[in-house]
Amino acid sequence: MAERIIIEHLVKVYPGGNRALDDVSLAVDPGTFLVLLGPSGSGKTTLLRSVAGIERVTAGRMAIGELVIADERVHVPPERRDLSMVFQDFALWPHMVARDNVAFALKRRGLRKQEARQLAMGMLERVGLGRLAERYPTELSGGEQQRVALARALIGDTGLILCDEPLSNLDADLRERMRVEISSLVRAAGTTTIYITHDQSEAFALADRVGVLEHGRLVQIGTPEEIYARPATPFVARFTGLAGELPVRVCSEADGEDCVEVEPSRLQGARSVRAHLGGQRLNDPSALLMMRPTAVRLCPTDTGEHHLLGHVADVAFRGRGYEHAVELSGGAQINSIFSEVRFGRGQAVGLRLEAAGCLVFPGDGGCDTELSDSEVTWSSGAGDALATSAAAVALRR
Repeated sequence: MAERIIIEHLVKVYPGGNRALDDVSLAVDPGTFLVLLGPSGSGKTTLLRSVAGIERVTAGRMAIGELVIADERVHVPPERRDLSMVFQDFALWPHMVARDNVAFALKRRGLRKQEARQLAMGMLERVGLGRLAERYPTELSGGEQQRVALARALIGDTGLILCDEPLSNLDADLRERMRVEISSLVRAAGTTTIYITHDQSEAFALADRVGVLEHGRLVQIGTPEEIYARPATPFVARFTGLAGELPVRVCSEADGEDCVEVEPSRLQGARSVRAHLGGQRLNDPSALLMMRPTAVRLCPTDTGEHHLLGHVADVAFRGRGYEHAVELSGGAQINSIFSEVRFGRGQAVGLRLEAAGCLVFPGDGGCDTELSDSEVTWSSGAGDALATSAAAVALRR
């Protein structure tokens, strides 16, 4: 039976003063698939381990339904929290076959061995592994081991499943197939799920709600659409995928649609464009324009429809079309520009910006968190998942 999860003002401080969680509060409704998204060191793993009972919290309160599982005085041990966990490394017993690994989750119910094995076989059939029930983990592929781990979590029927980056060790094709399986199985079971990842594409594909963490703080929570269309901070915008960013000057006040007119500064041949305000109000004309990949279109230079001018620095074939990187006259580079037509390297091009994918933040919106190559992932206009370095995302002024 899925229960509502309440987390209030949660703090976790490790010895030495490292504040891994800083006043985190959220509520997870029964049956919700919540994804916690953030880079390494953001606190997402600590938060998951705190919910599991592996970590003892420093301050704050957590409850599953009416049961308080943690506060400054109470710490309910993991085995009494009525939850299941799917680990990054699968965590299967190497000396047990797949059927017995799944049946092990039923041990605390006190079922007879034969009954537990029958239930385990039924769950393995459900995840498509009935024919492999007698195989040991070392005889299974990575995807098969992950399905065994998922079957073990589901058979417990706990109402709450915690997933610790379960797809990160799988290859790209298998990751996508397992993502679909996880989504289908946990939703069919009506289970509440808390899932952590640093992959924005994975988070948006799986989640009913996404919570973004930075330096131990929950900086935004909402639907995938809300996070993408209305990021609360420059950090959230960067981490969920940008083609680039530019310093701009605000030309007009916000209208009824919360849009402003901005003009790229220090660039020749640039003209103003409408853009949506980010989560912070603007107090002066100096601002930062952040562009989603879907907001940028390539166009000829002689039609007058462009907002920016530049030349193609690189082009890559992506199956359904081409992805371009364009260097502007001021030296900044705009990446992940999709087009069904190939523009050659060195070719002069215009860039047209769509207001729906353009966001404006105060001009001092810095990137406080360094993002490694493996931690910045986004979807291009073609829908391809791409990893890039922070240097390509956070373009310098």
